[in-house]
Amino acid sequence: MEPYRIKVVEPIPLTTPQQREEALRRVSYNLFDLRADEVTIDLLSDSGTGAISAAQLSAGMNGDESYAGSRSFYRWHETVSELTGYPHLLPAHQGRAAERILFTSLLTPGSTVVSNTHFDTTRANVELVGCQARDIPCPEAKDLDSPHRFKGNIDLKALEQILQNQQESPVAAVVMTITNNGGGGQPVSMDNLRRTADLCRRHSVPMILDAARFAENAWLVTRHEPGYQDRTPRQVAEEAFRLADGCIMSAKKDGIVHIGGFIGLKDPELAQKCERLLIATEGFATYGGLAGRDLDMMAQGLVEVTEPSYLAERADIAAHLAQRIRDAGVDIVEPAGLHALYLNAGRLLPHIPPHQYPGHSLACQLYLRGGIRSAELGSLYLGEEDEHGNPIKSAPYELVRLALPRRVYTRSHYDHVAQTLADIAKDPSSVHGYRITEQSPILRHFSIKLEPAKG
Repeated sequence: MEPYRIKVVEPIPLTTPQQREEALRRVSYNLFDLRADEVTIDLLSDSGTGAISAAQLSAGMNGDESYAGSRSFYRWHETVSELTGYPHLLPAHQGRAAERILFTSLLTPGSTVVSNTHFDTTRANVELVGCQARDIPCPEAKDLDSPHRFKGNIDLKALEQILQNQQESPVAAVVMTITNNGGGGQPVSMDNLRRTADLCRRHSVPMILDAARFAENAWLVTRHEPGYQDRTPRQVAEEAFRLADGCIMSAKKDGIVHIGGFIGLKDPELAQKCERLLIATEGFATYGGLAGRDLDMMAQGLVEVTEPSYLAERADIAAHLAQRIRDAGVDIVEPAGLHALYLNAGRLLPHIPPHQYPGHSLACQLYLRGGIRSAELGSLYLGEEDEHGNPIKSAPYELVRLALPRRVYTRSHYDHVAQTLADIAKDPSSVHGYRITEQSPILRHFSIKLEPAKG
């Protein structure tokens, strides 16, 4: 059962199919542009969408809003220092701000950043400074149905080859995303993290954690990695941070707050460069674009998130939804993770070609039939077309991510999601594809406009 009781409730919108159809047409079939009051179950993202606890709200009431050197900053600094072990800590208003500051300070144009899988904003911030973002997930990640427990790992053989051959494009950093969101929410093993750190150290390349979901990664390590069954998630997390040279974090995930993030570093010179840029673009180094109450709530969230009872329930409710989806006849990326489940839309809708976007088609159907908002992770997200709309590059898989907000929805909400999927799966051939009418050259999925494909 949930290790909490509900103290405050918020009504959710209940709309008609006609209202949803009109709303989707109005926003040119871009689910990001829907108003929140047009969505019944919102699984678009787990970023900043969680429910804060009574203890977090109480901590926020103690927020010190002094411009410099606030008590909130020092409370936050002590908590994050104990967790990560990094001597240099800089708050930022969210993860992509931390990425921008770190990459601008660390990278030089023409270099490469290697990752198990970059998330979309991470990739964008690498490319915006003139660098290449290169993904080398482990071979097991290619089999979406495999029960392999650590499909978030990086390919160590490929990494060693890249690090040994840096003449054309030097490697400026290796970013390890835990858990591997772009790779289906799969965890990274401590063995893989340790061996990656050893390779990076040998070649004098910094290893940086994208630690947005560090606690969920730690939980899965304690469940499935030999030698860690008697460790607590907190102990595993502390070890992971100390293996790396630094981290970037969106606290909107495993900080369980609505806004916030940070940079943690061992290198004092790099930290100083980051601090100068932070002050110029985000705010003074002791608030980094955040209110004092945000820092206090983040500190409390970072303590709560490694509680075994919290993580056990999060894993249980994800497993409950995963089994209901399987029972509905829809395949997911296996094994089921914690922060999201990834539907195999390409397998459910084989009649829709990649560049009519089966993932987006399924996401639209979830909204039209059940008021459920989700996110496509397929050829709309990763694909490319020429100026005439002809395919140049397709995604390796056509997926839909159901991101699970923390402490927000109950099992009956998720049963509604599964039942909606079951209804779609009864007649998948009735689902049609889409074509792009307008798009941005970067991060196009956020602002894209589409229309139903003809024929």
